[in-house]
Amino acid sequence: MRLYRTDQFPLPLPAGHRFPAEKYRLLADKVAAFAAPWMEPAPAATRQELTTAHDPHYIEAVLSGTLDPRLQREIGLPWSPELVERSLRSVGATIAASRCALLEGCGVNLAGGTHHASRAKGSGFCVFNDVAVAAMLMLNEARARRVLVVDLDVHQGNGTASMAAGEPRIYTFSMHGARNFPFRREASTLDIDLPDNTDDDGYLAALAQALPQVFEASRPDLVFYLAGADPYHGDRLGRLGLSKQGLAERDRMVLDACRRHDAALALTMAGGYAVPIEDTVTIQAETVKLACAAFGDAELRAAASRIIES
Repeated sequence: MRLYRTDQFPLPLPAGHRFPAEKYRLLADKVAAFAAPWMEPAPAATRQELTTAHDPHYIEAVLSGTLDPRLQREIGLPWSPELVERSLRSVGATIAASRCALLEGCGVNLAGGTHHASRAKGSGFCVFNDVAVAAMLMLNEARARRVLVVDLDVHQGNGTASMAAGEPRIYTFSMHGARNFPFRREASTLDIDLPDNTDDDGYLAALAQALPQVFEASRPDLVFYLAGADPYHGDRLGRLGLSKQGLAERDRMVLDACRRHDAALALTMAGGYAVPIEDTVTIQAETVKLACAAFGDAELRAAASRIIES
């Protein structure tokens, strides 16, 4: 099992920008407390790998800094060479995590989950869609036969849904806030809209009902899990009402379903915008600990379990 980090590739943003780029370094530091020997720098995705899911003209415009200003504004992040490098590393981390998962059972991207990017444009802080690229690549390379995307970010996975449409080997499941971004949705294989302030009990009941359905229908070799921290009640972009304990139980349910169905797991962090930022970091570190305790080798399982118990 390997955990891929992108925080060594800084993302310069203007003062006061609302994207919490610092969370990636803080998360990597927290995960290193129990999993440092299993952490690796993320490789960069290649242009050829990106074309598995993205339009070549869009890729070139992003890489060269010639993207239409309107489309750059829709992404919500100012262009820079560092943004390009960070975006390539984020996609590369999910590709590497999926390859690791298919060999070892689980791989982790300590970033990723950029599910609003579609084939020819980015959106909502997402430049390239790491999950769509990695899923298509694993299918094209015949490493996987069927893929399931479990998207539990608080925002609907519109980009992934649009890019997977018409590909019967990819099943997309998104459970998200009904009255939240994006306001123009794309149809996933299964979408579940949740009302504002949905609490632990309501959320977990909906997930418990959906998971058997999506696993039975998709019969996946490989699962991409977008474990967003933004359903948390303290998230400033979330509008749902989950506790930290509820989010940890959500993670256990997904991890258990993957193990029961003998499906490899590629884990990505997706969104998280809590104030203070430490709440997002704590939630996502717990997700990683649970995955390590479930899928790691004996030494990693023991290290993660000690942290969980303490």
